[in-house]
Amino acid sequence: MNDDDLSTTESEERQPIENDSLFDAPPMGEQERMVEAILFASAEPQTVKDLNDRMPHGCDAAEALVHLRKRYEGRGVNVVKVGDAWAIRTAPDLGFLMQKETVEVRKLSRAAIETLAIIAYHQPVTRAEIEEIRGVSVSRGTVDQLLEMEWIRFGRRRMTPGRPVTFVVTEEFLDHFGLESARDLPGLQELRAAGLLDNRPPPGAIPTPGEGDVDSEEETSEGQSEMFED
Repeated sequence: MNDDDLSTTESEERQPIENDSLFDAPPMGEQERMVEAILFASAEPQTVKDLNDRMPHGCDAAEALVHLRKRYEGRGVNVVKVGDAWAIRTAPDLGFLMQKETVEVRKLSRAAIETLAIIAYHQPVTRAEIEEIRGVSVSRGTVDQLLEMEWIRFGRRRMTPGRPVTFVVTEEFLDHFGLESARDLPGLQELRAAGLLDNRPPPGAIPTPGEGDVDSEEETSEGQSEMFED
């Protein structure tokens, strides 16, 4: 046997070893269990990339989510999409069972609701545009507290003079209200039915920017935050 024959034989013997995968992905049923465990234990919604990064090499979290979501249909908890991420949440029709866990219910002030609604329905929107729509100046405290609640965040700057920053709603906002995206926001009739809007006519003439600031009027002498009202 010459050197060429020996080289060919060694190559053929090694070939099966090279073709064997050292990272076989777990069965899809096991991948479903992994995704289920991660979503159940996570305080925040997880993206497909987040799931894949935590699962063994070769797993397909996107496919596992499809099977898992179908398996949870009609159950007490559902696998829901929140923006670009996924989470396990109580079925909407069973939400009333969780009411006993609520320690205190506090409503956002009218100024905060208006500011948040304008951002949600007109995003991305600048502070000047919010003030133009509301007809009054926007208190810095209102925006700051909405940012602290992580219901809004800074968006891209406008390519206009001064390059003003814009505001958009966050995935935390969508998650809190059970929305998949901002396109699922309720209409005017639904907002009124929920008590978030009323039909009261504005007192007196329509205020101009800088006059009749609702934010300033809602502050109390006890130092109560303007974000909330009893």
